[in-house]
Amino acid sequence: MSLSESFALSTFARFINSPTGRLARVVAGLALIAWGYLHRSESAGIIAMVVGLVPLTAGALDLCIISALLGGPIRGARMAKRTS
Repeated sequence: MSLSESFALSTFARFINSPTGRLARVVAGLALIAWGYLHRSESAGIIAMVVGLVPLTAGALDLCIISALLGGPIRGARMAKRTS
């Protein structure tokens, strides 16, 4: 079994690609962006805002970056089909 298949079958992967997991990614992205905005005069604030775009975009567009990094599908819907 490949690493991407193993990840696709994990509890974490099923959670992160569920509607609750997508919402969690959006909220985490918004929280990072908000924290970064409050600290925008520091370089850490700017970095937090840029990094916050990753989970925000991934959650909004139903993308699974971890799966893609492991060689699996990037679309959450395709990954969900693999676990069925």
